[in-house]
This record gives sequence, C-alpha cells and structure tokens, in this order.
Amino acid sequence: MKDLFLLDPNILFFNHGSFGACPRPVFETYQNIQRDLESNPVDFLGRRQESMIAAAREKLAAYLNTGEENLLFVSNATTGMNTVAGSLTFEPGDELLTTNHEYGAVDRMWEYISRHTGLRIVRQEMPVPVTTHEEFVERFWQGVTPRTRIISISHVTSPTALTFPIEEICRRAREAGIYTIIDGAHAPGQMPIDLEAIGADFYTGNCHKWMCAPKGAGFLYVRPEYQHLIDPLVIGHGWVDDSTFISRGQWQGTRDTSAYLAVPAAIEFMESHDWASVQQRCHQQAVAFTQRLCDYTGLQPFSPLTNEWFSQMVAVPLPDCDQPELARRIWEDYHIVVPVYPWNNQNRVRVSFQAYNTQEDIDQLFTAFTELLPVLTV
Repeated sequence: MKDLFLLDPNILFFNHGSFGACPRPVFETYQNIQRDLESNPVDFLGRRQESMIAAAREKLAAYLNTGEENLLFVSNATTGMNTVAGSLTFEPGDELLTTNHEYGAVDRMWEYISRHTGLRIVRQEMPVPVTTHEEFVERFWQGVTPRTRIISISHVTSPTALTFPIEEICRRAREAGIYTIIDGAHAPGQMPIDLEAIGADFYTGNCHKWMCAPKGAGFLYVRPEYQHLIDPLVIGHGWVDDSTFISRGQWQGTRDTSAYLAVPAAIEFMESHDWASVQQRCHQQAVAFTQRLCDYTGLQPFSPLTNEWFSQMVAVPLPDCDQPELARRIWEDYHIVVPVYPWNNQNRVRVSFQAYNTQEDIDQLFTAFTELLPVLTV
C-alpha cells in the first residue's frame, strides 16, 4: 500500500503516531473540498457548510458508535481536552487524578489550570512492565480520594504506547460521581472504538492520526447530560439563548473546515481496504519487532505482547546509550523516521506500524539498531 500514501519514498516512516500520514485518495478529496470552498466562499460557508458538516459528523458518529448529536468536530485532541478543562469549574483543594504516562501538552494544560484555580493534581505512578488490566485498575484507583473530582487519562498513551483499561475506570468513576475525561488521540483507527460501551463523560480523539484523515481533524464527544456544561473556546454567532452543544461549538468564525469534511473519505478508505486486517497485520509486526529487539538487547518488554496492551504502536526499551546521538544517526545515516527518547529515566523507541510498512522496512530498522547500539551504548 506504499503507493497509496504521499510519503517520501526515500525515507522509512515509522512515526505514524505523531502526526499521521494521509492517503493519496483522501488527500485529493480534501483538496477538492478546498477548491470547492474557494470557488464560492459565500455559498460554501454561508449556505452549504452546516449540512455538509452534519453529514460528516453522522458518518463519524456511526464509526464511533454514538449519536451525531454527541460529537463536535475540533482541530485536534489537545483542543478537545482544553475545551472540556476550560468549561469545568473547580474549588481550591479539588483533585484531578491522572498518571505519569500522559501527553506533555495535556500535563501542561492541567498545570495551568491548577495555578489558576487551586486544583490539585494527583499523578499516580504506573510502573512498567504492566501485567494485567485488573492490577492496573487497582493500582490506579489507589489515587482516588474524597476530593477527587476528575479523572484525566489516556486511552493509548503517547510516551509508552500502552492501551489503558479505560472502560473499567469509567465505570468505577461513574459509580463514585467522578468526571472522566479520556484523551483518545491515538486510539481511533488503531482499534475499534465504541463510545457508548466505553462510558466516558468526555472523550476526545484525532482523525488525522490513525484514521488517516487530513491534519486538523479531530472530535470531542460529550455525554448528553453534560453537554450543557461545555463552552467553546471561541464565542461566536452560535452562542445564543437556545443554543445546543453543536450550535455553540460548530461555528467559531471563518475557518477552513475541509479537514472535517474529508473524514468520511478517510473512513471509506479504511473500509475499502479491510482495515481490520491491516490493524491485525500491523499488530503482528509490532509484536515480532518488539520480541526481536528485546531478544537482542536482553531487556524486558513494557507489557505482555498482546493486543490487550498495544495495537499498531509500541514502545520498546533500549539500553543506556547516547540517546541524542542515536536519534540523530538513525535519521541522518539511515533516513528512518522513528522517535527515540528517554522516559522515566529509561531510553526507548516508539515504533508505529502502518499499512505502508513492509517487512523489508522493518528489517532495515532492526539493522540500524544492531549497528548503532554497540557503538553508542554507555
């Protein structure tokens, strides 16, 4: 499937997780929408856009198994998280429970809110390797206190690529009267998402990552009973007395909504290429590569090698080494795009496997590590 993507053929791309990569037919649809917009902006924005966005939202809602009235398009998951966090009110001493695996921008968002409201951040340490979902939930729940108002947690983490058992966490939180805000930036497109089954109060995700939509397409889901709490980050024409969750947040001034409108094309692309089989194949590649590299280094994987803990993206431990030099040379000497970074005082590589990655690509990635680690290990 390499020819279906626009990636530079002179690089090996194992970092789909950072910003995604848009397939050629989806990108062409996106550009056609932009041309349509520019051919008659008044007609597009003033007359047709609302119904087109509604149709795109309906397609996305079906993909995520929820009602279209529960979904709002946003530019990315960070925007979705900020929309929820900025809408809720806190008293000094209220607590937020999260983990030490969260995305940096989300951590900074909560730190900003903490400084301005007195919200106390409880960052529960979740050590690796993880074992079972049951043990994970029990350890995480030890961070809950009578002052816990919100749980903010990733579905699939950015630094460790682990899939957290959010359904059980959401269930317990609902029983305890605690809001759940799920950062689903990496989940849609990597695995089936059933928002009704997950049971989160707020769930935000990206379409431009694993769903392969254009950059600038994400969504925010809010349970019906909490939609009245949510204010848009930008107040515009939709803010009226009888406004709804959708009408308040959908129109926030003039913007190019082509990425939103191309989401159905991304969903159709996945459907036409049997994406469940793609996900399964990529997961098998992730398992095989993790085992291969860990056998080489003698290090233990961060989780059992099952789809319970990861899908198409996996973080693999690396030995003590000159990490900045390793990252530089993987790119400059081998033209491989893959993030190598420290987390929790240990080096790791986070490898994303997507439809365009071949076994030959994977072999070259493994060779790069076997050639570089012996000369860069401390």
